[in-house]
Parts: sequence; structure tokens; C-alpha cells
Amino acid sequence: MNQFSTRTAQTIRQVAVGLALLATAAATSVTATASTANTTFQVTATIVSACTVSGSSLNFGSAIDPLATATPLDGVSTLTVTCSNTTPYAVSLNAGANAGGASNFGARTMKNGANTLGYQLYLDTGRTTVWGDGTASSSTKTGTGSGSAQTLSVYGRIPSLANVVPGAYTDTVTVTITY
Repeated sequence: MNQFSTRTAQTIRQVAVGLALLATAAATSVTATASTANTTFQVTATIVSACTVSGSSLNFGSAIDPLATATPLDGVSTLTVTCSNTTPYAVSLNAGANAGGASNFGARTMKNGANTLGYQLYLDTGRTTVWGDGTASSSTKTGTGSGSAQTLSVYGRIPSLANVVPGAYTDTVTVTITY
């Protein structure tokens, strides 16, 4: 081999070794320079207090004989309250559409035209605590929501059927839940 070929071969080997070293260095530097970055973010939700209330009609009867029926005449209805868990609530009843005022609880009256039939609504089975709005000697029903439906009983009483005129008597009571 001549001197030129030997030098060329030597140069090619040096270039090859240099390229190999450069490739190794490049691979090492990519691995060596890899890094990570991270951050955080918030996940939020705001739950509000909520309540619903519904009720069934209080029906004292559909064929009441005023001469044969003992008084007082009692009836029971239910309200269903659903409030979000741990939500405190108060349920109030107004005096009805025929009482002459929302807090006129002593004058709760069902009507049939111009004829009237007095009644009262109570919180307790003994019918001693008038269920109203917390004014005029009335009380409200308080509780705490569980997230499930809760049943509240409304105890009604017609104190007397004396001199009542036959007919279908009605009244409308507004239920309010405060939470």
C-alpha cells in the first residue's frame, strides 16, 4: 500500500472513530438533558342547600253524617320533605285561603259557597300545638335534611258539626319550607 492509501485509511478510521464518539456523545447528551416539569390544578364543586316539599290532601271524609258522627272529627295528612344532607329546615303552614289572613289561625275555615266549617291543623297527635308560621300562638315543624324523603304528619280536627249545612267544603293551605 502506498503512503497516500495508508494516510487515507488512517484518516477514514479517525473519522469513523470520531463519528462513533460523536454519536455516543449525542445519545448520552439526549439522555442526560431529558427532564420533566409538572404542575397542579384545582378540581372544585360547590354544593348548595336544597329542599322540596309536597303534600297530600287532608280528607275528613266524603259522607259525613253530622247527626251520627261524633265530634271532634279528626283526620291526618302527610307532607314529604326532601332536603340535602345536614340542611336545617322549618316547615310552616298558612291559615288557609278562607281565614281572612295568612296568620289568622283561629279562623281556619273550609267553605261551601257562603257556608263555613271550622277546622284546625296541628303538629302533634294530641292536637294541642297549632301548626302555623310561628306567629299568633302557632308553631312550625323543624328538622334536618338527610338527603332522603322525610314524612311529616299533619293532624287535622273539625271541632264541631253542629248546624253545618250539607255540601262539599274546601280550603287551600300554603306550605312553605325555609332552609
